[in-house]
Amino acid sequence: MRASALSNTTMIISELRLLLEEGEGSQLEFKRKVSSPEKVARALIGFANTKGGTILFGVDDDKTIVGVESEKTEVEMIQTAGRLFCDPPIDPVIEIIPYKGKDLIIVTVDESDEKPHCLVVEEDGSGETDSKVLIRVRDKTVVASKEVVNILRSESPDSPPLRISIGENERRLFDYLDHNQRITVKQFGKLVNISHRRASRILIQLVRASVLRIHTHEKEDFYTMTY
Repeated sequence: MRASALSNTTMIISELRLLLEEGEGSQLEFKRKVSSPEKVARALIGFANTKGGTILFGVDDDKTIVGVESEKTEVEMIQTAGRLFCDPPIDPVIEIIPYKGKDLIIVTVDESDEKPHCLVVEEDGSGETDSKVLIRVRDKTVVASKEVVNILRSESPDSPPLRISIGENERRLFDYLDHNQRITVKQFGKLVNISHRRASRILIQLVRASVLRIHTHEKEDFYTMTY
């Protein structure tokens, strides 16, 4: 990740206007304020695990400019979020931009080469920690499925080389997708009578080989052919 920086001039105002006009999406999120390190960390992780993105603090969901109250305190909270609530840590670029008489904080997160990043939080005051891998889907940050987590791990430079073979299970899968367009892990396992774990592994390998595309859905991920 890029090193943190504070600047009042780096971002051109016209570029900021374009972001505001664009509205929230897969690579842009508005936040009224820095409410807690955990909430900030969720957004940082979602962007780092996906395609990167920008968080605008001091902007309401309806694009109203409200500004931030204490730049120093809020910047420190953002840095704390990236350092203590993200594993591996995330070090975003932080900029303070004056706009229409108010100060905004712009946080830029690159797509990471250390995926997957996890959100680390304490569970119910017990001292035990829980970790979740988060990704960005459209304008939401969501918990990644086991399959997505494995795909993120496979994107690491240290991951083993990809080896796939096309057998009867794969051929039946392709035939099914020719007629039905999409399939889930559960449906594939039932189709070829194999365990959920094995079905998941086959689908992940085909995604890595760019034969299939995975689609994250609120209820259950599904897979389609890439062509």
